[in-house]
Amino acid sequence: MNKTVFYLSQLFLFLLASIAARSQSGISGEFKVDYVPFSKYVRPMDSTKTNAESNFKRAQITFEVPISLEMDKYNHPKLWAVFLNGSYAKMQNKNYEIQDLPVEFQGGFPTELLNAQIGVKHLRSISPSWSLLIMASVGVYTDMVEINKDDLLIQGGVLFIKQFNPNMALGLGPILTNSFGVPMVLPGIYFNWESTGALHFKVAFPQSAEIGYRMSDNFDLKAVVELSGMTAETKIGNKSSLLGYQQIIAGLRPQFKFGEHWTLEPTAGTTLVRNFSTTNRKIKDIFKEKDMADPKFTTTFYGAVALKWKF
Repeated sequence: MNKTVFYLSQLFLFLLASIAARSQSGISGEFKVDYVPFSKYVRPMDSTKTNAESNFKRAQITFEVPISLEMDKYNHPKLWAVFLNGSYAKMQNKNYEIQDLPVEFQGGFPTELLNAQIGVKHLRSISPSWSLLIMASVGVYTDMVEINKDDLLIQGGVLFIKQFNPNMALGLGPILTNSFGVPMVLPGIYFNWESTGALHFKVAFPQSAEIGYRMSDNFDLKAVVELSGMTAETKIGNKSSLLGYQQIIAGLRPQFKFGEHWTLEPTAGTTLVRNFSTTNRKIKDIFKEKDMADPKFTTTFYGAVALKWKF
């Protein structure tokens, strides 16, 4: 499976991983903005750094609303919940020359991306140490050039989660998506491992890893590495294709808690990886490797602020 398809298959799994890790008895959510300033475009034909530049600004919001919650015979939650999330990104591109761009980007890099979806999840135990997570969602994934039925993606997943101990869980299962034109099943993996105590760590594959020191009940300082991205249906040569934006960042993230319900998390750091990728929405292209590297950008500053709530 080529890396573009692997990335796209993981987009839904990021949501699975983040929601599977929490079982709130009330409404929870997050509002986050992140910013990457202008950095140089690296031409994929010969890995030459050019004078062209692009930036990245994004706002994200997520809600989860339980509609049914009860404890089962194992004293584990049996939960039905509705979730909504949306991401809007704005980009500026300057000083580009057509001959420096790959064929699929002859019209230039996108200036806007919108991802918005609504879905339902069900979490229940099937034994003292195994649980089942079922999710389904429908969403719009667009570059805002033209919004039509091709931008509508339907996705679902089933994960069998093994809870080895209170701090470690592994989930495996199929992910169903119509991202490639027809419904198909891709593998899904979820892994969460975290410690408690003043010095603590957390690994949430495939999304993030962090290590931190809890200085008080209301203040925690963490070093984080995090993968995120967006995807959109786009037209390349009048054919429907999927465009992916990916970034890996590293930085420091202090965490401030305000009472029982609110948490503020600013982040300051650097981009380790930032690139675009495209793939045709055809099954035959899933295992086809590209002849050329994806267009990418040089390392630069990264900043973000997230406000989380839980009632």
